[in-house]
Amino acid sequence: MGLNSKIKSLIFACCSVVTIAALAGFASSRQNEKKCEKVSITIDNEYNNYFIGDEEVRDLLTREGERKLEGLPNQQIDLKNLEKRIEAHSFVKEAEVFRGLDGNIQVSIKQNRPIARIIRPDQDVYIDAEGNMLPLSERYTARVIPITKTQSGRPFGRDFFQDSTGQAYLSLLRFIETDQFWKAQLAQMHIDEKGSVSFLPQVGEHTIEFGKPDEAEQKFKKLMVFYKEVLPVMGWDKYKRVNVEYEDQIICE
Repeated sequence: MGLNSKIKSLIFACCSVVTIAALAGFASSRQNEKKCEKVSITIDNEYNNYFIGDEEVRDLLTREGERKLEGLPNQQIDLKNLEKRIEAHSFVKEAEVFRGLDGNIQVSIKQNRPIARIIRPDQDVYIDAEGNMLPLSERYTARVIPITKTQSGRPFGRDFFQDSTGQAYLSLLRFIETDQFWKAQLAQMHIDEKGSVSFLPQVGEHTIEFGKPDEAEQKFKKLMVFYKEVLPVMGWDKYKRVNVEYEDQIICE
């Protein structure tokens, strides 16, 4: 390629960049001149959680109706500020606020997902999959496993399920949440003063003594043997306790 050809290619590339920038600026200018005529809200209810609805989102967007978006020019609408306002809601995990090609506002929301609920006289909160504590909601009650704790112990700290000790309990809760059988069968989880875990089942009169919240997969495999091979023969009301705490043992009494 000769020198003239290189110069021509460089000039063409520069012109293309300038043209694209000009078109983008023109499009942005036209967008800013448009008014918002409509606000569309999409809430992800993937896990059948209904902690926040369209009306609450609109209240967040408009500061309880004080500043409606419909009729405002786009240049007066701060999309990032609207996102932050929505994400301040306890049950909003992620929010995206953007303009459509028609200039109208689109809102997309992903909710937090509780996987358990702590129930004590001095503490009643949800726990999400990341170990964060969420408040209860007047709008909706999640069907998750309740956790009780020996009253002599202190309430769970807000960071309990995120430190080295609490992560083991959170992993156990995640395991239960993702297993359809145990999620349906386990009615309550209790943590005693020594940190040992026990469960009350939905079906049967026995208590499941699980021990420390470790080796969940191995312990639940042993428990499944008890459910498949022992209870059908001996009867669901035969035993008052089943212990899977110890390696290679199932203790039934």
